[in-house]
Amino acid sequence: MQLADVLWRQHTVYRDRAGGVVIRGEHVQRWISLAPSGRRDEVLLRAGRILDGGTTAPARSETVVPLCAGTGELAAACRRLLAETAADAALPAPAAPSRTKRSEKPRRPGRKGKRMSFASWTILACVVGIVALYAYSTATTGTR
Repeated sequence: MQLADVLWRQHTVYRDRAGGVVIRGEHVQRWISLAPSGRRDEVLLRAGRILDGGTTAPARSETVVPLCAGTGELAAACRRLLAETAADAALPAPAAPSRTKRSEKPRRPGRKGKRMSFASWTILACVVGIVALYAYSTATTGTR
């Protein structure tokens, strides 16, 4: 494939399950795929990273290019997507929240902890009490 040769000297080209073409550049840890876009004369370009171990991460960016575009225009669109993917990978990951005490658990939003549990037990006890009172009153009035 000419496009693969324009993008990278070292590359692997294969078809994916959906019938699109995937070009992998192992040396740059990036991949790009070309697939039908759903419209008759357009192709969907998607780019992503290759993770450690050789698995591919989901696409980081995508665009639609007309099929009538030449190899140069397709290569330019691919390079733009690959640059966006590289820029996304270069951003630092958000820092994990640090804990001061080992027993301290992160709180879930909207949860009140043990107070919800106590309220549930209280409601359950009231319902059981009402059912027991009803059963007692039915049993005592039914025997006369």
